[in-house]
Amino acid sequence: MSMTQQVKDNFVDLSQYRDDFPILSQKVNGKSVAYLDSASSAQKPQIVLDTFKNLYETHYANIHRGLYHFSQETTKAYEDVRGKAAQFINAYSSNEIVFTRNTTEAINLVATSWAEKFFKYGDEVIITEMEHHANIVPWQLLSKRMGIKVVVVPVLDNGMLDFGKFMSLLSRKTKFISLVHVSNSLGTVNDVKTFIESARNYNEDIKILVDGSQSVVHSAVDVQDIDCDFFCFTGHKVYGPNGIGVLWGREDLLNAMPPYQGGGDMIETVSFEEGSTFKLAPAKFEAGTPAIAEVIALGSAIDYMTDIGLDNIDRYEQQLLSYAIEQIKAVEGLTFYGASEHSAPVLSFTADWAHISDIAMILDQCGVAVRTGHHCCMPLMERFGIDGTVRASFGLYSNEADVDALVNGLIKAKEMLA
Repeated sequence: MSMTQQVKDNFVDLSQYRDDFPILSQKVNGKSVAYLDSASSAQKPQIVLDTFKNLYETHYANIHRGLYHFSQETTKAYEDVRGKAAQFINAYSSNEIVFTRNTTEAINLVATSWAEKFFKYGDEVIITEMEHHANIVPWQLLSKRMGIKVVVVPVLDNGMLDFGKFMSLLSRKTKFISLVHVSNSLGTVNDVKTFIESARNYNEDIKILVDGSQSVVHSAVDVQDIDCDFFCFTGHKVYGPNGIGVLWGREDLLNAMPPYQGGGDMIETVSFEEGSTFKLAPAKFEAGTPAIAEVIALGSAIDYMTDIGLDNIDRYEQQLLSYAIEQIKAVEGLTFYGASEHSAPVLSFTADWAHISDIAMILDQCGVAVRTGHHCCMPLMERFGIDGTVRASFGLYSNEADVDALVNGLIKAKEMLA
């Protein structure tokens, strides 16, 4: 059965949900807004906005330590989200959910805390050529600090990872693997389950982290099925607020790792004579007053996506991607990157008739918001011999009118710039 036929057989209409996003009712430069930068940060539905307002108006207080009503109510709302996040990715326990500022902090936490306990000089960590800088720089810093070696899996011309090369890079020195689930710049969906299974067959002691920032927003994720050791995602990409992320880790590993930061609420005891003792995970990794409102609003975003259904979101976005691929053929002179069979709703391209920045500025005049540049993936851009791409990325609120606006804007840009 062809991909087109599969899309037709699984047709889903989510157009009614666009009205849940107030910002999309605006006009930009007199045009209806076509927001095509969801891979960078998704817009927020009204339920998320209302959650902030309701919390601050009705029961805001600091959490975990107050015995009064406001604190107890807010603490419950905060901890309820830990359970929602666990269910969202099918974690074994809510004790495995650590709230961080974002995916970047989650990866830094693991790279620093796990390494302090388990890495030694000469050990190797495998990452990939398509990683976001958030999954490159922490390991480079660790390499300078501890003398570990960062080994890189190359990307093929079709935007897929070179699995054969990955297998050849595995060695007795491999202690950790950290790889992206979905490329933010190419849209490539990596078969992380196969990578992980192969690594475990080679050496079951290798620990594996999956960056799920671009995957959980598009389709259902099951960390038990994937069989990784750590998984992370960020709130602002799943229609939630900025400043909040989620790190999932196996409970035994989290409890074996030393704290990442020290401060209030993560301690059992503090003494000048005896030093400090710490709580078990997840509290051990949540020092200080957390992003309370942001966590609770993240819970609303998870509820929102769950109510719509991740399978429905996935099917709808694949329909839209198929439509976009078909329509954009009307624009000649484009080169696409990462256009593989396994793709999230992302179109990444350059034009032989204009610079990407000039294209983006004309698109903005047409009310079309796209991202240009290296997308925090400079090594990947270097691999393809380019400085960056135009990236159009879709969310559940995107529609065919957005695609049409993109295509018409590109046609106008070519007329003006070619």
